[in-house]
Amino acid sequence: MLLMLPTMVGILVVSFLVIKLAPGDPSSQKFGGLGQATGGMAADRGVEQAIKKFREKYHLDDSLPVQFGFFLKRLFTGEMIFFQDERPIWGDLFKSLWITVQINFVVFLLIYLIAIPSGIYSAAKQGSWGDRISTVALFVLYSIPSFWAAEMLRLRLTGPETPAWIRFPVANLHQDDWEELSYWGQVADWWHHATLPIICLTYVALAYLSRQMRVGLLDVIRQDYIRTAKAKGASEIRVLLVHALRNGLFPVITLFASLLPFLVGGSVIIEFIFEIRGMGRFAIENVYRREYDAVMATLMLSAVLTLVGILISDILYVLVNPQVSFESRRK
Repeated sequence: MLLMLPTMVGILVVSFLVIKLAPGDPSSQKFGGLGQATGGMAADRGVEQAIKKFREKYHLDDSLPVQFGFFLKRLFTGEMIFFQDERPIWGDLFKSLWITVQINFVVFLLIYLIAIPSGIYSAAKQGSWGDRISTVALFVLYSIPSFWAAEMLRLRLTGPETPAWIRFPVANLHQDDWEELSYWGQVADWWHHATLPIICLTYVALAYLSRQMRVGLLDVIRQDYIRTAKAKGASEIRVLLVHALRNGLFPVITLFASLLPFLVGGSVIIEFIFEIRGMGRFAIENVYRREYDAVMATLMLSAVLTLVGILISDILYVLVNPQVSFESRRK
């Protein structure tokens, strides 16, 4: 926990420097075509004055340490803004975040609820037809790029030529008159809009996590203490769920640290394909617009969740198996 603060400071500094290496800045985006649109020397001088005042106001010509200092001031005072519109980022940020959290919370649950049981089944029935079929199916799923699957689903299941009973809507997570629907109508409408993105975001991680669960459990059930439990007459289910599962969960717990930022990070490609204005789309659009504050807010959010995910993983190691100490984890 003590390492999280200096790590976060390092992430802030590196992220800020990387953003500044990109060509252009907010003033070039804000005033780029204005001079050509107005025309005339007087207009040009007016634009130059506007650019100068804008750059002075936001310290864009100052040294990088000074600019970083003013960024930290905006961060700690909650005054982070969109430079193009000169308005706070928080409304758009939280709106995009809520959209992404809704989708990815369901994705997160599906990944674990399906991957862990399927991994346990494959390990318990190693070499059986069920294990072979699930292995092939999961490898096929893992090899299909999510952006390709998303585009195919969009082309086949969202167009006007698609039969109405299997047609899915595209754009946002609800229809325009969503607020006028009943509660259950709103729930049904949300699922109708979210089904295809959820499928595309779930299957790759599900396939990978299931394989990790299988490999981890197979490694555990070959241990001596598992053979001892079987020799004492313990049932196969008890051996798997009581003796082997705890240690077999270690690879899945390790992956938790990388999956948690995914909960709010979103997927740029999936969100663009299905026209969802979530965090992935929010981040990439603001990168193009050189909205430093919005991009930094997105990066910090992902960084914090990564660090929290690592911390939770370390705690879960001990909760799953008390014989694992924090001292041994640190070594």
